[in-house]
Amino acid sequence: MVKAIMLDLDDTLLWDKKSVQDAFDLTCQKAKQDIGVDAKSLENSVRKHARNLYASYETYEFTKKIGINPFEGLWASFNDTGSEFKKLKEIAPLYQKEAWNQGLRDLGIENENFAKQLANAFRENRKRTACVFSDTIKVLEKLYTKVPLLLLTNGSPSLQNLKLELSPELVPYFEHIIISGDVGVGKPDTVIFDVALSKLNVSSEDVLMVGDNLHTDIIGANRHGIHSVWLNRFNQTNETDIQPAYEIKSLDELVTLVDSFSY
Repeated sequence: MVKAIMLDLDDTLLWDKKSVQDAFDLTCQKAKQDIGVDAKSLENSVRKHARNLYASYETYEFTKKIGINPFEGLWASFNDTGSEFKKLKEIAPLYQKEAWNQGLRDLGIENENFAKQLANAFRENRKRTACVFSDTIKVLEKLYTKVPLLLLTNGSPSLQNLKLELSPELVPYFEHIIISGDVGVGKPDTVIFDVALSKLNVSSEDVLMVGDNLHTDIIGANRHGIHSVWLNRFNQTNETDIQPAYEIKSLDELVTLVDSFSY
């Protein structure tokens, strides 16, 4: 029996990877137009330096614990409570500028002012490129009439809430929204699943957890005895030993799966 469904946000309901790519495309095209650099070369360099820089800061272990990736760091403000978020807020402007600065430097350009312009442009472009998967709303419309829905997302509360503000059509379908930064740990930690189950007031065996990430959504649900549903939109090969209870290729298949259970 399915009494509730937990759903991930990024790359499950929102196409975050596309939004990031679109923001890079727009920002690097600006650089090409303004100073003539190769847009793709700049993007590749910035991505590389963003990852390396992100891992070099004292906040890295915290961001891993909460589940905040380097490319979220490129546009987040981290206006959140807590000492670790305060550190992130202080680091973010430098990190965002320096990722672009080092990317430009790889292409032989020394121009910190322009790097800062690009960092600002990326933040604004990312806000303009929010993308909801085409099947998301119609499936949520069907599901929320059947069982309670809970959104379970890793990240900075201020950033995840901004994503929801940019895609406000998502919010009405959820009885509860849980963000890892508010809890103190992210998926796959069992603590955040405990919080979610408590909110829903159901047992593990009566819930589905739907997400795209084997290493957070699926293994976390498996460890907690929750039925895991791997949303494998892009036909990835599972090269891990993590086995979801169910695998679907689209959210439309989730409706069929839920209907196969007796209520």
